[in-house]
Amino acid sequence: MVIRTALTEMLGIQHPIIQGGMQHVGTAEMASAVSNAGGLGILTALTQPSPEELRAEIRRCRTMTDKPFGVNLTILPALIPADYDGYVQVVAEERVAMLEVAAGSPKKYMPMLREAGVKVLHKSATLRHALKAQEAGVDLIEVVGYEASIAGGQPGDEVGSWVVLAKAVATLSVPVIASGATATGRQLAAALAMGAQGVTMATRFLATEEAPIRREIKEHIAAEDVDERSTTVVLGSLNNATRVFKNDVTRRMNELERQMAGAVDFSQLAPLASGARTKTMWRETGDWNDSMWSCSQSIGLIRDIPSCHDLVARIVAEAEAQLSAAAGRIVVGGGGGVASKL
Repeated sequence: MVIRTALTEMLGIQHPIIQGGMQHVGTAEMASAVSNAGGLGILTALTQPSPEELRAEIRRCRTMTDKPFGVNLTILPALIPADYDGYVQVVAEERVAMLEVAAGSPKKYMPMLREAGVKVLHKSATLRHALKAQEAGVDLIEVVGYEASIAGGQPGDEVGSWVVLAKAVATLSVPVIASGATATGRQLAAALAMGAQGVTMATRFLATEEAPIRREIKEHIAAEDVDERSTTVVLGSLNNATRVFKNDVTRRMNELERQMAGAVDFSQLAPLASGARTKTMWRETGDWNDSMWSCSQSIGLIRDIPSCHDLVARIVAEAEAQLSAAAGRIVVGGGGGVASKL
């Protein structure tokens, strides 16, 4: 059995699974491993200090896989000053399969990306953002539930995937991708049954053999005493709600936000939220308790550290089994009772 969707057909991939963008993790090693497993691997543009270094990473990834892969670009100029135009220019010139845009609008880049043949996916925190992205002409929309490793949430946006996805597939005309703490084939099957064309996973791919982070972090993610309650939301007082792993650093951030009440001074939070601090954790110390790092509630579903190939194969096999079992519960006609009314 093969799961074929608008996502797999559009991008020429085997399985309807996208690896989400992850700062300091979405490197050629991670992206190529997922693409080689049949999904769509994603390089994180801002992990590279400049557009030309992104170009070099794209070319390095091509030495590691002959399969399609994409690039994630999170557009947050107020918080992250960067040459966003330059990064998009490189993506277009290198003709990667897909650009995943988060936070900002891709509208001004659409003509250039269209001409280059690059598909565009917009990661939308709410349905109102998704409708604007659809109007801008994107090819795919990724809708994000509150249980995901969200970023940029505002008060009132605390809506889970079960509602967000149902509303999105009923409202939007472009293919929808589900993003919201996915880590299993059961969830992939549920998303497809609801009308999604695939899923995005990020936290689940952290706990794989190929993820370019310290082994200590992977083992902690998969530990028995870590579960779906092991996350928290920070920066909500700044209208930038972000789901992260619950540790001493993020507890301190929440404490500071409460103390500052309606007059939050980000300069007091910045040392705790520092990307450089997180990079050091991922690549050098492995101390999961010493930085702020994005993490969805799917952490409660992770109990091993497989290869990307084995993980993707297992998820797809489980999804196929669940979809087949669900199809077997449909009775057409029937001799009486409830079945006769279907």
